[in-house]
Amino acid sequence: MKRRLAALILLALAGCNSQAVDTARPEGARDFPKAFRPVSTVAANEFSDEDQRDNLGEAKVVMDLARIGAGTTVADIGAGEGYYTVRLAERVGPKGRVLAQDIDQSTLNRLGLRVERERLDNVSIKLGGEADPRLPAASFDRVFMVHMYHEVTEPYAFLWHLRPALKPGGQVVVVDVDRATDRHGIPPDLLFCEFAALGFRLVEFVRKPELNGYYASFEAVGPRPEPQAIKPCNMATGKTGTQ
Repeated sequence: MKRRLAALILLALAGCNSQAVDTARPEGARDFPKAFRPVSTVAANEFSDEDQRDNLGEAKVVMDLARIGAGTTVADIGAGEGYYTVRLAERVGPKGRVLAQDIDQSTLNRLGLRVERERLDNVSIKLGGEADPRLPAASFDRVFMVHMYHEVTEPYAFLWHLRPALKPGGQVVVVDVDRATDRHGIPPDLLFCEFAALGFRLVEFVRKPELNGYYASFEAVGPRPEPQAIKPCNMATGKTGTQ
């Protein structure tokens, strides 16, 4: 009788545990802490005017700061219509590679037509996930996230999956705006905290008018933390810990 009662208790506990799974989150994010911040809606068009961005010299400034040159391998995450993709392709040349990634298949289809039309033989295209950019391991000198990191709904899972894609000495480049995350930006202190939670060190931070915001670059140091060991950041203070 006691054994039967113990088995029933174990079954009940298993049922409780299965109900505790947050099915609203992507499967690849459920082992990671939630971010204590709101998220901007995707596909804002504030930065979509390519002529305006070129007039400001935005792409040149970012690529110069990131030291993009001939032969560099770059992942352009959230590539959208390809503003950075096509300019990176020209900068890295035939010996370099650019991987354009986005989570929207229709956007990638349009970008694919542009890549074919402009004959960008050094560009490939890949569909990413909400919690995982799905980048090949040890492949990139630079990973670009330009005016899109604030749209990442699962930053801890996303950065955890992204980290192995860097080559030794590789860097993640973020360009964003210093304002609330639900207003298409992210405060620098919060950005620094989220990256630090995944074992990234800030390499460079500068504010530039050409960027309509700031430039930050990070490199991975030490071992990648286990998902359960990651401490989420308080969005108000940019420090780790729960609210």
